[in-house]
Amino acid sequence: MRKLIYAINTTLDGCVDHTKFYPDEEVMEYFTQLTRDAGTFLYGRKTYELMIPYWPDVAKTPPGPDDREVDIEFARAFDAVEKFVVFSRSLDSPKGEKTRIVSTGLRDEVLKLKQEQGKNIFTGGVDLASQMAELDLIDEYRIVVHPIIVGEGTRLFEGINLQEKLRLKLVESTAFNSGAVALRYVKQ
Repeated sequence: MRKLIYAINTTLDGCVDHTKFYPDEEVMEYFTQLTRDAGTFLYGRKTYELMIPYWPDVAKTPPGPDDREVDIEFARAFDAVEKFVVFSRSLDSPKGEKTRIVSTGLRDEVLKLKQEQGKNIFTGGVDLASQMAELDLIDEYRIVVHPIIVGEGTRLFEGINLQEKLRLKLVESTAFNSGAVALRYVKQ
């Protein structure tokens, strides 16, 4: 059975707004490796529209003098992912042949995807991840905490509504030269 892994960057004060900070090269390499281990990505509409077509376009465009090699490597890993599933009631058509839109049945669809053969399933963002956490569908949490306080922006698990607390176990931590720390939690 494939695992559903939630991976995201956050600040010390829980901000996950991608416009408020940007991962350095070492953290990007970490996310590139995670992406190489993914067979399927699950997104809500907002995160999907941030990621696609942006990263596939980066992968296909010749690098310019200001482009970081680490971003290009991430883009190539992202573009190689086999399948994207977008949970949305408002998105009419996908932006690529590897994308499928699902408008109902989050729990059933995720459980079905977990039963398929292949690499792990990854998700990011806030709204969809909160819904999947509420349904206890996430098997592993990969949270990279950056040593910055921004004082604004969307917060990690903002608005989550749990029936009972999710108990997690820290199984790995990795400190980066920047002071960021990658935390890997699994369900207890």
